[in-house]
Amino acid sequence: MVNKMYLDKAEVLIEALPYIRRFNRKVIIVKYGGSAMVDEELKRNVIKDVVLLKLVGFKPIIVHGGGKEISRWVGKVGMEPKFINGLRVTDEATMEVAEMVLNKVNKELVTMIESLGVKAIGISGKDGALLHVQKKLSDGQDIGFVGDIDAVEPGMLWKLLENDFLPVVCPVGFDDDFNTYNINADDAACAIAKAMNAEKLAFLTDIEGVYRDYSDADSLISELHISEARQLIADGNVGGGMIPKLQNCIDAIENGVSRVHILDGRIPHCLLLEIFTNKGIGTAILNESEEKFYHEGK
Repeated sequence: MVNKMYLDKAEVLIEALPYIRRFNRKVIIVKYGGSAMVDEELKRNVIKDVVLLKLVGFKPIIVHGGGKEISRWVGKVGMEPKFINGLRVTDEATMEVAEMVLNKVNKELVTMIESLGVKAIGISGKDGALLHVQKKLSDGQDIGFVGDIDAVEPGMLWKLLENDFLPVVCPVGFDDDFNTYNINADDAACAIAKAMNAEKLAFLTDIEGVYRDYSDADSLISELHISEARQLIADGNVGGGMIPKLQNCIDAIENGVSRVHILDGRIPHCLLLEIFTNKGIGTAILNESEEKFYHEGK
């Protein structure tokens, strides 16, 4: 008799089949950040997930952060990291360090992808004029070379996808005067997803997803429409750090992205579990016209 373990593996593959069929050849943006970028084992698991998505016919693009690594290197060179309203103050010297660190992280990810047998190319938002920015202010305060994206030119990303590459993007761009700016990676991922009408946008974070009541671990929401997301914000049921992320999700969906996923990157293979299983493990936010795959209580 066949071992149950092997039958279970077959069941997992069968469960994944409708999702593979539905999202085959569709663009998926993966915003990669948080603890999953620091822990080497988690990092490799995330990259394996993205490589698998590529090999089964999806068109993934990674947009990565690097805030923790930037802070570490700023400290290494004897500078003190400064933040205003949670945003890094980025003077010229800090921007120089940030760009070097982000490019280092970028090429490490490219190397890892290539080692798994998939062609990858690492770029920044400066390449091909991908990300054009204006100076970002924080409640009217100048925080240096931190940019708000005002235009995306995705032509190069389409070319890379057409030529079977997996693009890896670090969030740096420039303004009209070609000054270099650091960009929030969530904002960069959202802007690229909108510009490419991505089918999915997945945020890998250090939280499990969206809760109806953050103090209740059993209140994790598997799926919600954008009207429900707006209501959660209006009711004050989500923490301050989740509000801009949810607003990014709503913005992306209103601009053509079908589904946005908020996942805990600390869980091994969270991307595969969310995309290829009926219930998933994080929170999926979807347009009003999209049908929920998983109905809570059933």
